[in-house]
Amino acid sequence: MRTVPWVLAACVLPASAQAPAPGAQAAPQNTRMEYAQVLRAEPVYQTLRATSMVERCEAATPVGEQEERRGLARMVGAVKDVLRSDGERVDEVDRSAGGNCRMVPIEREFRRPIAFDVDYVHKGVKYRSRLPYDPGNRLRVRVTVVPVVTPAESR
Repeated sequence: MRTVPWVLAACVLPASAQAPAPGAQAAPQNTRMEYAQVLRAEPVYQTLRATSMVERCEAATPVGEQEERRGLARMVGAVKDVLRSDGERVDEVDRSAGGNCRMVPIEREFRRPIAFDVDYVHKGVKYRSRLPYDPGNRLRVRVTVVPVVTPAESR
């Protein structure tokens, strides 16, 4: 009677050795790799906004009509005056010069591509997929052929 457990163990061990590893997958049959032609790849952007506080020190002086500006300085001054909303001209000064200092929020916007919407053609049929990378001119696709099996009572 002691040989029965050993015989059972001898039968079970070879069967468990043939089982695939838990993470391993057997390659499906009727599958092959082909290439599709890429028609278009549009980047999908993520927009990030960041606000930081910057100290600005200004010295307010009234705008004088007789002030002389020549050449490039005149053009830069005109652009500054147009962009300035109030009626006074403000020059940035160093904090040690005794200017009026305050914290000003500066908002920056960044755009970065996070994916690509890819339009491609395979065997005359158009497809669209979102991929994490730009595939270039051609895209590798997996083609699997599986028959449709209907239940016995519907035949």
